[in-house]
Amino acid sequence: QVQLVESGGGLVQAGGSLRLSCAASGRTLGSYVMGWFRQVPGKEREFVAAINWRRDSPYYGDSVKGRFTISRDNAKNTVYLQMNSLKSEDTSVYYCAAALGYELRSAPSGYDYWGQGTQVTVSS
Repeated sequence: QVQLVESGGGLVQAGGSLRLSCAASGRTLGSYVMGWFRQVPGKEREFVAAINWRRDSPYYGDSVKGRFTISRDNAKNTVYLQMNSLKSEDTSVYYCAAALGYELRSAPSGYDYWGQGTQVTVSS
């Protein structure tokens, strides 16, 4: 079992930055693909970014490419999402997810473990 806890969400003005963290416990993340997703009420969960333990080039959703950066610190068992140039449409609950393996994936069904989510609100 892997337990994931997100933190770092909050309220920020458009154009600003936030860094989300996802701390894992229960297992080391060294063999897991880690992903970030987001979801607003009434919409499907949207893929944001993924990274694997082989440090292949991270994989990003089209809406965040060039603005968001995913990274991981295996020693700290933590994954990060640096969000820059935030827009009002980035307002959402952000979720961290983990999947055993190395293949980068964007479908929520491909992940086995999920955090509880952290709210990000971008004011215009």
